[in-house]
Amino acid sequence: QVRLQEPGPGLVKPSQTLSLTCTVSAASITTNSYYWTWIRQPPGKGLEWIGFIDWYGTPSFSPSLKSRTSISWDTSKNQFTLQLGSVTPEDTAVYYCARGVNCGYDSWGQGTQVTVSS
Repeated sequence: QVRLQEPGPGLVKPSQTLSLTCTVSAASITTNSYYWTWIRQPPGKGLEWIGFIDWYGTPSFSPSLKSRTSISWDTSKNQFTLQLGSVTPEDTAVYYCARGVNCGYDSWGQGTQVTVSS
């Protein structure tokens, strides 16, 4: 059973870069046809897709966040990492990593609360 783990909750100051790493176990992130995805949920709002890195290591981003987002991976550690720059309080959210498949998502991390505040 694949398992995805995000780090614990964190506080980030405005204008800094948020960095989250998702550790995957019981599945390789280079396995064909999976999209290793970041999704967030701001307080009181719905889920927002941030982007993914696919099994080739090619990233894709939400147009609204693309200018300040990067997603990378470390295949030796079976991890993928989100970096979101120039954060503001509007980036406060629960951040999830998930495994994407053609019809949706079949595995999720437990979510981690990130608060942007000075």
